[in-house]
Amino acid sequence: MRIADLEIPEEAKRLLAKHGYEELYPPQEEAVRKGALEGRNLVLASPTASGKTLVAELCALKHVLERGGKVLYLTPLRALASEKFADFKKYAGLGKAGGGRVRVALSTGDYDSSDPHLARYDIIIATNEKADSLMRHRAHWLGEDSLLVAAEVHLLHTADRGPTLEVALTRMMQVNPEAQILALSATIENAEEIAEWIGADWVSTSWRPVPLREGVLYRDEIIFRDGSSRRIPVEHSNPSINLALQTVKGGGQALIFTETRRVALNLALKAGQAVSKTLSKSERRILRGIAEEILSVGEKTSLSEALAKAVADGACAHHAGIHSAHRRIIEENFRRGFIKVLAATPTLAAGVNLPARTVIINSYLRYEPGLGRFEIPILEYKQMAGRAGRPRYDEAGEAILVAQSRDEQEFLMEYYICSRPERIWSKLAVEKALRTHVLAVVASGFAWSEQGVHEFFSKTFYAHQYGESVVERPVAQTLGYLTEKGLLAFEGARLRATPFGKRTSELYIDPVTAVTFKEAFHSGRGNPSSPIALLHLVASTPDMAPKLYPSKREIPELQNLLEEFREDFLLEPPEPSGWRSAGEALDYEAFLAELKCVKVLHAWISEVREAELLEKYKVEPGDLYRLVERAEWLLYAAGELAKLFKKKQFVAPLAELRLRVKHGVKAELLPLASLEGVGRIRARALYAAGFRSLEDLRRAQPAQLLAIPGIGGKLARRIKEQVGGLVRKEELEEAEGKGVQHSIEPYVTEEKAD
Repeated sequence: MRIADLEIPEEAKRLLAKHGYEELYPPQEEAVRKGALEGRNLVLASPTASGKTLVAELCALKHVLERGGKVLYLTPLRALASEKFADFKKYAGLGKAGGGRVRVALSTGDYDSSDPHLARYDIIIATNEKADSLMRHRAHWLGEDSLLVAAEVHLLHTADRGPTLEVALTRMMQVNPEAQILALSATIENAEEIAEWIGADWVSTSWRPVPLREGVLYRDEIIFRDGSSRRIPVEHSNPSINLALQTVKGGGQALIFTETRRVALNLALKAGQAVSKTLSKSERRILRGIAEEILSVGEKTSLSEALAKAVADGACAHHAGIHSAHRRIIEENFRRGFIKVLAATPTLAAGVNLPARTVIINSYLRYEPGLGRFEIPILEYKQMAGRAGRPRYDEAGEAILVAQSRDEQEFLMEYYICSRPERIWSKLAVEKALRTHVLAVVASGFAWSEQGVHEFFSKTFYAHQYGESVVERPVAQTLGYLTEKGLLAFEGARLRATPFGKRTSELYIDPVTAVTFKEAFHSGRGNPSSPIALLHLVASTPDMAPKLYPSKREIPELQNLLEEFREDFLLEPPEPSGWRSAGEALDYEAFLAELKCVKVLHAWISEVREAELLEKYKVEPGDLYRLVERAEWLLYAAGELAKLFKKKQFVAPLAELRLRVKHGVKAELLPLASLEGVGRIRARALYAAGFRSLEDLRRAQPAQLLAIPGIGGKLARRIKEQVGGLVRKEELEEAEGKGVQHSIEPYVTEEKAD
């Protein structure tokens, strides 16, 4: 079936042709035959690179250009949302039948807003959490959505992301039952069950544009699923690196999935040593430029230096501990073919689209704190394997598991390659998820009685799978907890959210977190203005997860912190008892993890550099920024609840601490660090040079700013614009001609107690 034959506007056909789209793949054609372009609900389960996104784009064009509709596209991750936003941006500017041009928006942050400006957009790309937040705020434009696309719908089976997606879909079916739903995934074993739940047809196929060969490598031989085999020349002692090297020599790229971040980085460095010998002079020059770009972004750490070293040799690592800006550089240059080998943790399998000719699963085991080592699910293996084969570049893709023995080779072939993935099961009944979503259903006006709550949850995927009666008991128990803690209240048969409950839901925090804040505000214990106490308050909540568990050598320092600030704590800390029961020991271990979060955050607001945080606390940049982002939001939420309860003694300290956490500075730097483009390091440099206030900057001459380490002409102009000062272009050019740029390294401060 040709795109030219589809019933979509001619302007859209011309644009698609310009981007190389001429004929539909078989899964796309089947989706069209099943009524996707006619507004029918559809579950589309087909492998990576088989064209699922194009089906969503075609449906979106139909809704927006012809029907005057609105599209909401959901993804589980911000990185994926940005990727899809780039896909849809090409349609911005197309003419709509009713007049006007197509507008595309990306919305992933700020959970305490209904974002009314989004009403002006036709296609909105959002994370599941952002969409859930918008529904809690009853964004009026949600009722105008005529198409809801849910990407990676197989994540319904995960306890952390699944319930939010499930509730968002359930709400959309309630808010706008006429809207079309398009659910997409690479791997769903029970697609027909999900289709039944949303009232849809389904397409489930294994067709791929690039054929996939799955096999198991033992020593120097790969045994494939079809019984064939291939010998691999041995040029490296590590089987995964050796196979990757052969792929690179054949003109392809390799993606190695590893069990831990440490293994990923070590493999990348070793792979780089092998790959570098195959590179041309021009490739070396390009890779050196990429390495320099990594070192120029963000603060320099031992991790960024290791990444730059690996990249210069043609390989790199990819995991959640890497700074997001560095991950973007790595992803972009792997897609462009400059980075030849990428060693990644399994999180990449559920993230951005980075196909490679060869996918190598270095280990099928996973380690989780408290759980030990266990085998990854078949579904996870299939997600990894699906990355093999780059359309238009590879004739075939290969997904290879690495075995340590003949016996293990047979096990891997039988268990992973020749088996079907697990069925998708709802995780909505997880206690944390249920209390959050039960509160939200009432607080946002989707139910006005206990019966109404039960009716809402009877429409969920959980109830569809397990039966409506099964969900009644956990929902009733959750209602009891929320009522007892003052978040919900009964007025006869009517059920309503209290102001406390409504604000908690709007702030997008766990009800247990809100109750923790409330109890701390009313306890009369501790010091409300102590940064250590306030940081511990947010670190003690379930929303501050995962916690940072300390090593044995860190425990004495954390115990000293506890004793020094014990009287400041707003929550009762455990006694320094030498003997504890098993349960108490686990609680104390969790408390020490809270203290480590406090210690790291306090170092951050004391302007300790990222390199030192990594060295001293083993907190990698990606983890640090997630910790900072989460702490900032929780401090904001605590401040909002302090206002609600009229606890004025908490409001100002929480507001100031939130800004310090956001910018990573001492209080004296807040006016400077709040300026766009300045940041914590340049703010300290400005302060050290005598610029202590915005008024000082307003009076500053261009030459004075250019003499500050790390400040160039563009930033100097931005600073002057923000503080209300005017500067002529000629002044800047003259100052730049005379000025000397300095390193910002001397402006490193040591951690000090507030």
